[in-house]
Amino acid sequence: MTNPFVANLEILANADALAVRVANWLLELATTKHGDFAIDLSGGATPRRLYQCLAGPPYRDTFPWSRTHWFWGDERFVPPDNALSNYRMVREALLSRVPIPDANVHPIPTGSSSPEAAAYDYERLLKSFYGAERLDPARPLFDVTFLGLGPDGHLASLFPGTAALAERIHWVAAVIGAKSEARITLTYPALESSRNVAFLVEGKGKRSILNRLCSGDASLPAAHLKPAGTLRIFADEAAIEPVV
Repeated sequence: MTNPFVANLEILANADALAVRVANWLLELATTKHGDFAIDLSGGATPRRLYQCLAGPPYRDTFPWSRTHWFWGDERFVPPDNALSNYRMVREALLSRVPIPDANVHPIPTGSSSPEAAAYDYERLLKSFYGAERLDPARPLFDVTFLGLGPDGHLASLFPGTAALAERIHWVAAVIGAKSEARITLTYPALESSRNVAFLVEGKGKRSILNRLCSGDASLPAAHLKPAGTLRIFADEAAIEPVV
């Protein structure tokens, strides 16, 4: 069974070209908007290359760091200095290398007493930043949301078969038992509350799952994302099924 899945697909020659293209796209969005600019970050190797690109020229000297706010789409329930931490990865690749005010960095609080408490605390933080208890489709929470595409079609930490897939009230949920580490993830309502959503996909290993997503395979969590704004997929040539 297929599900209507509509996204703008842009194919880049390789992983480095993908990172540069997305960095330019993000810079244009950020510089043309007045006021705060909010980005929801993804973990993984592909986004890391993008973050490293942003930390270098010309972006380091031209990006509006002072008015950009950084959030995380999901996180493992591990200390922030743990090698598995998405926050640590972004800090090492980007945050420690550019002039971002500390007050503009909003990691998921894994120092909370439990994954459930971390989810509650992060939802309160998001609502405080947004300035309301409910999301208004006409006023998205984020300007840009970056997502990876897991081999099972998961996005953020919304894995197949987990209760978080059905959550439509809370903005953040704890996911326990799906992986060896507990996770905290934004739910569909928060991920969808974005002016621009971009999947970053690279590598031959993603061919099959990307093809299934673009075909509208309704069994994939990623196929059910319906953002308020524009949905894009930036992929390198290696991730695209060859035409035979």
